[in-house]
Amino acid sequence: MATKPKRPGPLALIEGPQTLGKGRKFWLPFAFVLLAACLYPQFADGYDVGNNVYFFNWAFMAMGLSLIWGYGGALSFGQTAFFGVAGYTYGIISINFGDAYGLTLFALLASVAVSALLAAILGYFLFFGRISGVFLGIVTLSVTLVLERFMSQTAGPEWRVGTARLNGFNGMGGMPSLTIPWPGGDIALFPDVPLYYVTLALLVVVYLALRMLVNSRFGNVLVAIRENPQRAEMLGYDIRRYQLAAFVIGSALAGLSGVLYTSWGNYITPASMGMTAASLPIVWVAVGGRADLTTTLLGTLLVLAGFQALTIYGSQYALVVMGLLLVLTVLIAPNGLVYGLGTLLSGRLRRRVREREAV
Repeated sequence: MATKPKRPGPLALIEGPQTLGKGRKFWLPFAFVLLAACLYPQFADGYDVGNNVYFFNWAFMAMGLSLIWGYGGALSFGQTAFFGVAGYTYGIISINFGDAYGLTLFALLASVAVSALLAAILGYFLFFGRISGVFLGIVTLSVTLVLERFMSQTAGPEWRVGTARLNGFNGMGGMPSLTIPWPGGDIALFPDVPLYYVTLALLVVVYLALRMLVNSRFGNVLVAIRENPQRAEMLGYDIRRYQLAAFVIGSALAGLSGVLYTSWGNYITPASMGMTAASLPIVWVAVGGRADLTTTLLGTLLVLAGFQALTIYGSQYALVVMGLLLVLTVLIAPNGLVYGLGTLLSGRLRRRVREREAV
């Protein structure tokens, strides 16, 4: 009697065909980089450490876009819409209820859930309405800009939810930072070392969880839909459900970025959903390599660091350089500059190993 093949366990899915890197040659450098990141606050000023959390905050949105666009093949300009919705929701809940008894953690979960719900509603009409390709990008960008314009016009005193004023284009401020209940006294996660470690741990967990997701059956089907949606549908898969699920997960991660950013800076404005903000995640993910989570993460952190340096020392050139970087990526390395470099180095390494074995 034939036995059913065993499905690989969750940990086995950390490595697979949909992600670069496996074995000791990948995980040892990964552990070294993680160790360096953990030791960094011990040798740096607390203020600088807190400021560097800014880079981690955006990485969740980038990985979510990688899932939607890189793995699912659906280009979305709506990530900053979910970022802004979650950020404003966090501000409204936390200002009205305060930070005692872990209510900021409830505000975080509720805000991410709101962004996921909005994505589910929008995604249902998009994917079940058979909207795809460039039209998907147009619709998601339109939704983002409509939300940005609406929030910019909420400056009057009548635009309030409880005690939380929306403040129009001036933005909402005064919301408390994330606070963890603790027996000896609540721990407020101001932009400092504790927030750095919490955000770093969350980033590693989300990264590993997404690796397991894309290497699972769900990820394999999602890539099949990206490559040939008609063939995937002929094989019996409801491609709309898979696309919708990826869209909701990716948008929830954008919402998580919005909450972490709002809590980090105690401030959010409609500009976070503007045209410039909506286009930048596309640059990060494209430069890194949208079809792989690792290159997306590395590319996002590198481009963000470069963009911040340009903003400080030559702000008039920052957006121009970002545009040129995107054009060069499309012309030279359509799969991503970091992705191309990684595959080139891994190819050379494999050739050397084969040459040694032949000798």
